[in-house]
Amino acid sequence: MATAPVDETLTLAQLTRDPYPIYRRMRAETPIVQVPAANRIFLTKAKHTRMVKDDPVLFSSDDPVTPMRRAFRAHTLMRKDGEEHRRERMAMQRAYSPKVIDTDWADLYRKLCADYLDRLPRGETVDLFTELCGPLAARILAHILGLDEVGDADMQRWSQVLIDGAGNFGFAEEPFRRSDAANAEMDAVFETLVPRHRAEPNNSALSIMLNARDPIPMSQIFANIKIAIGGGINEPRDALATIIYGLLTNPDQLEEVKRQEAWGDAFEEGVRWVAPIQASSRRATRDLEIDGIEIPEGVTLMTIQASANRDEDDHEDGESFNVFRRKVPHQAFGNGPHHCAGVHVSRRTVGDIMLPMLFDRFPGMSLEKPEDVVWSGFGFRGPLNLPVRLA
Repeated sequence: MATAPVDETLTLAQLTRDPYPIYRRMRAETPIVQVPAANRIFLTKAKHTRMVKDDPVLFSSDDPVTPMRRAFRAHTLMRKDGEEHRRERMAMQRAYSPKVIDTDWADLYRKLCADYLDRLPRGETVDLFTELCGPLAARILAHILGLDEVGDADMQRWSQVLIDGAGNFGFAEEPFRRSDAANAEMDAVFETLVPRHRAEPNNSALSIMLNARDPIPMSQIFANIKIAIGGGINEPRDALATIIYGLLTNPDQLEEVKRQEAWGDAFEEGVRWVAPIQASSRRATRDLEIDGIEIPEGVTLMTIQASANRDEDDHEDGESFNVFRRKVPHQAFGNGPHHCAGVHVSRRTVGDIMLPMLFDRFPGMSLEKPEDVVWSGFGFRGPLNLPVRLA
């Protein structure tokens, strides 16, 4: 067996700016590689990332060097395995179930989408990232979680602070200072909402967890809500912005999507092309090897689903946005026990509701300067702006 090669030159700043050429080179030359800047061994091939995620016995989610525990001030379900993980995940799973989405949330999603579209001025250039994608994702999530009273700005701010902290692999102090302040603020707000949800139970995540027959501890209820805030805004927000960009820069595909009403296919291609959650960590529970590379017990691996989703072995011309490519399962929502709990919400809100309503309302929408769109992110990635002309 050989040890994994080491890339001493790679920086987190390079990965944040544009990781895809780096991952393409890694897949070809060093698919399993130590990256000291992240204190992890990167796995960039789809077969490796899938194998690791599917085996929680050999590859534990309990990563001892994760910044997530510091960012959330909790040992969250994202870093737990087995029954402990299952219990906390299932505590709020009903709020995300397809049945509850249909019975409790779908009509509200449509109303909220219409309300936010009504605010957009026709005939002007508008940044859809700040004026639609972020606020609408925040408002929908607030209702799902039972945080109706919390404003869009606070939901988005909390989410970004938690994401910045969870992705702070260099352990800089400033992101953690901000996450400490946000955690204290969230805890105080959640405490004020507990009496209402106990007095008036509903199918929101907070209400379901508070009123369970055998509830998980309050500290973990709050941690679950924070995990949902951290991932539940950026994922649909960035997916929506990415898909809009992909369709507007490929007008022939956009017309065919409209003709076929293939909005679900557009959604799946968007999250494959630029995975909102780009990477995840797992810890090797014993000495093992992957394709002849030695993996010592206790080493932290990073599964790069952003790279797996463009792996040439699975996806022909994976660097391109192509709604009508040959369908191959992607890994944007992970796999195994930690498969994204909010996948049904994302598919329903973005694919079934937001996209068709947006393009129906503004059929002549255009992205006049694609080069002005700024993309960023290593652990979580998406556009930071989306200036489109609405028509």
